[in-house]
Amino acid sequence: MDGRRRPALLIGGLAALGILAALFVLVGVERVVSTVLSADPTFVAATAGLALCWLAAWSLMLRTVLASLSVSLSVTTSFLVYAGAVFANNVTPFGQAGGEPVAAALISKVSGSRYETGLVGIASVDVLNVVPSIALVFLGVGYYAASTAIGDRLEVAVAVAVGLVAAIVTGIAFVWRYRQAVIARLPGAVGGAVGRFDRFDAAAVETSLTDRLRHFFDDIERVGTSRRRLVAVVGLSLAGWLFQAAALTAAFAAVGHDVSPAITLFVVPLAYVAGATPLPGGLGGIEAAFVALLVPTTGVAASTVTAAVLVFRGGVYWLPVVIGGISVSAFGVNAAR
Repeated sequence: MDGRRRPALLIGGLAALGILAALFVLVGVERVVSTVLSADPTFVAATAGLALCWLAAWSLMLRTVLASLSVSLSVTTSFLVYAGAVFANNVTPFGQAGGEPVAAALISKVSGSRYETGLVGIASVDVLNVVPSIALVFLGVGYYAASTAIGDRLEVAVAVAVGLVAAIVTGIAFVWRYRQAVIARLPGAVGGAVGRFDRFDAAAVETSLTDRLRHFFDDIERVGTSRRRLVAVVGLSLAGWLFQAAALTAAFAAVGHDVSPAITLFVVPLAYVAGATPLPGGLGGIEAAFVALLVPTTGVAASTVTAAVLVFRGGVYWLPVVIGGISVSAFGVNAAR
């Protein structure tokens, strides 16, 4: 592990444990543990199975995006690569932002493609996942509001999520609009800054970065050339979100409660906004967000909601950590780069 990454990982891990500990104390540790231990094994298995379906759907997303970049992966390899990408996201701070470089290195090594191409592939999957998530939030909230009054907490959560997504989309659009200026100016600025150190050659850094940026933006442009492929990718993204919503519904069934699918449809993408925090894969923050959203919307006791969330996160967080960790180790990529 890179020593420079250890402090961030350690602080993030301790913060996640602190948040989880505070959550358990607040809702009642004994009640949560007893509920989890008495969960119906059939529905726990169903939760895990649906989580695997989600992982498979989004791995096919990655495979389809990479195909548009002339990178060919088998279905099995794409599943293992995407599991490795999720693993990297789950063990590094800031979720996707922290794990994408590792995922790009993994794609590059497995496929023999350029690093920039792998980065475009995994970044495109993450960006395109935003489209159906926003639709599900508004669809689910609208359906929920038709039968139940929306509380202030939910209004704030929706507003924060929409604001954050809007800021991200605006930033991406700005960089894309002025990509030629970025290519022209950024390498020179970076080269000049690092050239002050004896170990770096400013001209070489500038040339290399310019080349990498050109390839990066060219690859992004290639992703959007086929409308049919884009429709397929967004469809797979939607399928993945639906599988996650179904997994959360199964997790509630495991602890003896039925919840409206409309609630899980918008709670799942909303809660993942907490993944933008400097925690390993949003661990702790996402669980707390789920509990904060599900207690008022379902009317189920906080300890039972927490137990259901733990069953759910066992499928969508810990299962990919195990599969992806094995995958990353087998492919020989260092997740702590």
